[in-house]
Amino acid sequence: MEITKTGMYNLYFIHCDPKLKEVVLEGKTIWKNPTGYLPGRMAPLMNFYGIMSLAFVILGIFWFSQNARFWREVLPLQNCVTLVITLGMFEMAFWYFDYAQFNKTGVRPTATTIWAVTFGTVKRTVARLIILMVSMGYGVVRPTLGGLTSKVVMLGVTFFMASEVLELVENVGAVSDLSGKARLFLVLPVAILDAFFILWIFTSLSATLTKLQVKRMMAKLDIYRKFTNALAVAVIVSVGWICYELYFKSSDVYNEQWQNAWIIPAFWQVLSFSLLCVICALWAPSQNSTRYAYSDDGSEEFDKDDTLTLIKPSPMPMKDVRGGPEARSLHGGNGLPSEDVEEEKTE
Repeated sequence: MEITKTGMYNLYFIHCDPKLKEVVLEGKTIWKNPTGYLPGRMAPLMNFYGIMSLAFVILGIFWFSQNARFWREVLPLQNCVTLVITLGMFEMAFWYFDYAQFNKTGVRPTATTIWAVTFGTVKRTVARLIILMVSMGYGVVRPTLGGLTSKVVMLGVTFFMASEVLELVENVGAVSDLSGKARLFLVLPVAILDAFFILWIFTSLSATLTKLQVKRMMAKLDIYRKFTNALAVAVIVSVGWICYELYFKSSDVYNEQWQNAWIIPAFWQVLSFSLLCVICALWAPSQNSTRYAYSDDGSEEFDKDDTLTLIKPSPMPMKDVRGGPEARSLHGGNGLPSEDVEEEKTE
């Protein structure tokens, strides 16, 4: 059947003969758009992931060149950012090849989809853990996480498992435009863990900002304030988009807005990439990278002048104040040193 008008179509098999009531039909239908086998809601995502792959390559070129240029000054935090960028490049590439293969053959490549899902889940987990550790001041105001290490690792592992199961169920073998009911059940644990991440991150950021302000570490305080503002904007935008997504899905019961539905998943990729770019701009490797690193003695050169303002002059102890007789022993009665007095006597 050839269709000449773009739209949402449904295929029904209907019979009116009561004798065929118990008949079961088995088979499959093949749908193909002018551009390939991708469903209408998925088709724009192939080009989107191609553009995102190029964006990650450009970001990677910038970041890797800075790492190579200032490799002696690279911090552990910056190595973690390198890992996230690398994971993002692989994730976008696998998603593009997944949709391209699906569009060409009409069959969803299971192995490619699993790799895309796994790289994406690992990237999101690592990114959240990095943001949490930075918020705690790891590598900046504290050398280790101490007793919190096991809790952070446990939260990361739990989030990875919940996200991996959700993404596998939603994407592996899925050729329909519509999400299954299993997603509604699996999305709740991921949402709760995300909320816990946000709460812990901003609680830790508040404590770290207070500590930096008390110690007058102005360079670190400035970069942490910018980091906090970026996270706050990202959270506000995320909440607003979630509200829009709920409105979009509730008002589009019959999928009449299928041509715009691809924007929903694409937005989250753009938001996470934008936040990654902000982090790269704030913590880009440079010749002054070590100024943001933790110092054992708790003092950096760029903080000395500001730290001195916190030192309140205190009264000098009485034992350090030299009394009158001791002071007079160094001088003669005429105010000259004692050696000069002896010279005058010998004359």
